[in-house]
Amino acid sequence: MHNKERKGPGSVVWKQFSNKGWCAFASLRLQVCIGVLSAATLTSVTPVQAEDTRAEQKSIVDEGETLNEIQVSGTMSPLTLLQSARIVSVLTREDIQAAGVQSVNDLLKLASGVDVRQRGGFGIQTDISLDGGTFEQFTLLLNGVNVSNPQTGHLSADLPISLADIERIEILSGASSRVYGGSAFGGCINIVTHKDEISNESVGAEGGMHATVQGDARIALKTGLVGNRLSIGGGRSSGGTDNSDWRKMQLFYQGDVSHEQFNLNWQFGFSKKNYGANTFYSASYPNQYERNERYSISVGAETKGRLHFTPSVYWNRSYDNFELIKGERFGENFHMIDVFGLRLTGHITWKLGTTAMGAELRNEGVLSTNLGRPLEEKELVKVRGEKEIAYDHKDNRTNVSYNIEHNIVFDHWTLSVGVIANMNTSVDHRFRFYPGIDIAYSPTTNWKIYASYSKGFRLPTFTDLYYKSPTLNGNIGLLSEENRSTQLGVQYRCPGISATLRGFYHRGHRMIDWVMYSADDIYHSTSFNLDNMGFQVEGKLDFNQLVNKDVYLRSLSVGYTYIHQHRHDNIQIFRSNYALEYLRHKLTASLHHKIFSRMSATWFLRWQDRMGGYVDAHSKQLVSYDPYTTLDLKLQWDEPKWMVYLLATNLTNKRYYDLGNVRQPGCWLMVGARVKINL
Repeated sequence: MHNKERKGPGSVVWKQFSNKGWCAFASLRLQVCIGVLSAATLTSVTPVQAEDTRAEQKSIVDEGETLNEIQVSGTMSPLTLLQSARIVSVLTREDIQAAGVQSVNDLLKLASGVDVRQRGGFGIQTDISLDGGTFEQFTLLLNGVNVSNPQTGHLSADLPISLADIERIEILSGASSRVYGGSAFGGCINIVTHKDEISNESVGAEGGMHATVQGDARIALKTGLVGNRLSIGGGRSSGGTDNSDWRKMQLFYQGDVSHEQFNLNWQFGFSKKNYGANTFYSASYPNQYERNERYSISVGAETKGRLHFTPSVYWNRSYDNFELIKGERFGENFHMIDVFGLRLTGHITWKLGTTAMGAELRNEGVLSTNLGRPLEEKELVKVRGEKEIAYDHKDNRTNVSYNIEHNIVFDHWTLSVGVIANMNTSVDHRFRFYPGIDIAYSPTTNWKIYASYSKGFRLPTFTDLYYKSPTLNGNIGLLSEENRSTQLGVQYRCPGISATLRGFYHRGHRMIDWVMYSADDIYHSTSFNLDNMGFQVEGKLDFNQLVNKDVYLRSLSVGYTYIHQHRHDNIQIFRSNYALEYLRHKLTASLHHKIFSRMSATWFLRWQDRMGGYVDAHSKQLVSYDPYTTLDLKLQWDEPKWMVYLLATNLTNKRYYDLGNVRQPGCWLMVGARVKINL
């Protein structure tokens, strides 16, 4: 919702922010789904090309005039950008264009507070986690719709979009269950796609080493109050390492109607991936293979006026076919996951602030040859495309939640307090309560101090509960995880300078992990009490804003995160597969500069040191992860209607491991181009 005439109570006006590069958000006239912009995490911004320097300066100022109008929410009801008590990292459209990456997963590597454990490149399969948590302890949203996969978090990031579709990515750390439900145990990542204001089409293609080619096409049609956008893409590669070849395709459609009384929006996504899964889940079987297919559809609406309603409904279906040995039936699994959700929220502003209430029903079901409770012969369901194989296991659970929240905004203070009551049929029929409170104080227009406390929860995935193989054994007795998250931080901004310091303490209860108790053991799904604590510091200098013109050195940014863990038991564990393999140190740095005319360069440095280790496939010994550094470069030539670029990732040709024995490729060169035409 966006209404230029209505201002929230006690609105804070920070004139010093009028020249910020990310003021472009104001022109979108869209609700940001999570939090307040923090110091840039992805650390380079490419200025929009203009006819001359004066026009560019005027554009920056004009965009800044509406900055204070932007409505954001780390809460159930939208607050303005400068009122919100939550801070998130935001990767903007300009950041994405400047980044030397080929997928959303690669893009998140450049965020200092995000751990990205890559199995396959180009977004094939990646485990993403926040603040030392695991890859299943956050909620992934696509335009505010929950697309997290209850089968396993390994497949949550199978998205139907390409980089060209994305407007921004918002990263919220810390327990957020009171707003986003159970899977927001450790935070939330929301991917917002671009809504074109005019009809246009664009085409992009790139190719490079290891027989890699991929491309996408996108068309947007704007007719009156109705907008439609359709994109399609795909690619293939030999993968650069043994048994890492891949093929993928995706399709995404989004539409909306904007009326003076209401907004209506809908979206449909499809993605398909086939890929070699070399030692993905066990070094004992190097010739694994996997096929994933996902469909998602959602419809949402929002009313306008003093009493504001936002109903939505969504359905996600995914298919997974895993071969322990490529081409053989031994160890092969088939899974089909269905998720149906219905949510209604509403808020009203009155003399004492803004009160919001919501309710959600989410049903998760699995049909499988491995996951769930055994079916009787008459209940078997044929596997799609297979004549002799049927799903012989099934499970289903329904999650019901009610939440309420109240926000009070003063001249220098914001207070947000709320609670969610949650019940899940797989546990019992009791409601459990998870509260949260956020406080922000702005002593001056440049400084912001904030504190928050939230309690979160997460149900085990179907894989955690049921999966069995020659190397893995699930645990039907697992209970839901719980997390008490405390955060303190301070933020400083003035034109051209931004900095954030954040400290966090996440006290985890019944944290789920897959562990080996001895060198000759298999992996068991278990749980233990585990605390994550640490701090994150980020800073950015935007030289274009400092001098208010386009200069040779455009921006410089640095981000660093330190994490420490404490486990509350003395049980001897030979190896943890996920929870105890966290990043102790992660440093990111970015430099963006002009070369000549419309040619620019962006350098990205990433250094990280991971705790834990893996059993080497050859020596059978436990080997610690080595710290490593990667350096990426993107050279780009920009024109108003087209651009060409050269990507060079891992310039130092470092061969490293993010997870187990899955060795990552060395230096990789790609050349690409994109053309945009207004219709």
